[in-house]
Amino acid sequence: MTPLTLGCRYSVRVSPQMANRIVDSARSILNKFIPDIYIYTDHMKGINSGKSPGFGLSLVAETTNGTFLSAELTSNPQGQGLALLFMTLGQQDVSKVLLGPLSPYTIEFLRHLKSFFQIMFKIETKPCGEERKGGDKVLMTCVGIGFSNLSKTLK
Repeated sequence: MTPLTLGCRYSVRVSPQMANRIVDSARSILNKFIPDIYIYTDHMKGINSGKSPGFGLSLVAETTNGTFLSAELTSNPQGQGLALLFMTLGQQDVSKVLLGPLSPYTIEFLRHLKSFFQIMFKIETKPCGEERKGGDKVLMTCVGIGFSNLSKTLK
């Protein structure tokens, strides 16, 4: 089985051309590694789009051994909360994510996760090395709570 990369590009109250550039840029980089890339698009305008303009891209890839890799980028990022929320709600198994330095938004979000789900993350700092570009990194590890949708019918 070959690895597969899926993604979703979204834009709100900006030119659709801006979001198409995101898809083209992502494909130009990812096609060097894997040909199976599917990036879906979603564009909102008018009353349905709310009042804040922005755009973003979310990518998920599954490796041949079943590991999921993900990356997410938005035009005006508020923090790294979505990945941490997915890890919290995920299966009762160990999940790890490597992040940049924690923002005040992310630290407050971790406090909310602890008070609501009684979950704590193991936080390890990883200094910037030759193999890692950019600044220092933080490795976040937790065991998910195994949340399941109770309203979903079982077959």
